[in-house]
Amino acid sequence: MIYDPFVNTLLEWYPHNKRELPWRNTKNPYIIWLSEIILQQTRVAQGLPYFEKFLENFPKVEDLANASEETVLRLWQGLGYYSRARNLHHCAKIIRDNYGGAFPDSYQSLLQLKGVGTYTAAAIASFAYDEPVAVVDGNVFRVLARYFGIATDIAGNQGKKEFESLANKLIPKDRPAEFNQAIMEFGALQCVPKNPDCNQCLMKSGCFAFKNDLVDSLPVKIKKLKIKERYFRYAFIICEGDVVVRQRKEGDIWHGLHDFPIQELPEQSESQDEMVLLEDLGDFMTTSVSKTVKWYKHILTHQRIFANFVTVIVKIENKNALQVWAKQKGFQLISLEKLEELGKPRLIVKFLDDQKLSLN
Repeated sequence: MIYDPFVNTLLEWYPHNKRELPWRNTKNPYIIWLSEIILQQTRVAQGLPYFEKFLENFPKVEDLANASEETVLRLWQGLGYYSRARNLHHCAKIIRDNYGGAFPDSYQSLLQLKGVGTYTAAAIASFAYDEPVAVVDGNVFRVLARYFGIATDIAGNQGKKEFESLANKLIPKDRPAEFNQAIMEFGALQCVPKNPDCNQCLMKSGCFAFKNDLVDSLPVKIKKLKIKERYFRYAFIICEGDVVVRQRKEGDIWHGLHDFPIQELPEQSESQDEMVLLEDLGDFMTTSVSKTVKWYKHILTHQRIFANFVTVIVKIENKNALQVWAKQKGFQLISLEKLEELGKPRLIVKFLDDQKLSLN
């Protein structure tokens, strides 16, 4: 088979340079789907332990579908973008209930699944079913933009269509899975975002960006996200090994996760003022109230969150009153051991880890 020189070079490069990853060399659509969802907006090094943990706990899609949302969120904890975990769980239920536990076997039918977009559908269709449909992610945008000299904004709909059209013209009909893996791997290992080693690149003789000194300018991404900074103060209210927690509600980015009572601040204030929600705790005798000096930072797509913590230790004789107060506020009083089993935002995990270290 005679391929385009670009395609031929990629297919020659790939077997000698690819990383050995557990979701490769399989046609199992469940394993492929699981890896693709976990690796969205996530580096391989970070996502790999989560993939292994999910596959160990849920060997089949039915196992994932039958799990509780709390279990799924707890396993996902620390990976971020929790809507992915909820969509993953919901999609598993649909496959169990509507498809008899078998994944749809075409690109178009895969697109009907919740949380499965064009990228994930193309990955499953090509890797599991050898359907010649191109996968276009950030790595692919970058490789194509640089090699072919495309300056169309990759953040816009026109750019996405242009790059998908080109990739689908290039993909060899007899080796779609290998081509998709090769171009993504080439972008991840060789044609990296910053300071790629172009002098050692097999593509340099045909690369528009290299020949025209435009490697740092391509791809073009004009759309810029407006990042909002928010400041939180959490109340860590503890009584004899039990702690007051709340479960985040539907519509929240951390929906289903557990954290502590919270007050949003207008700025990163160092004020020692008490939290408003703690004012009616004055009826309880507390052994101590202290505020952490440390600010915990958490970066989301559209937000930078800074948080610190007020620790309130309630005497054991006031535990029943604390339970009543928590229930009235829509909170719960649970043991620290139980909290360990529940899914929590990364900010809360960092704080709790620091508390453990301080006690050792």
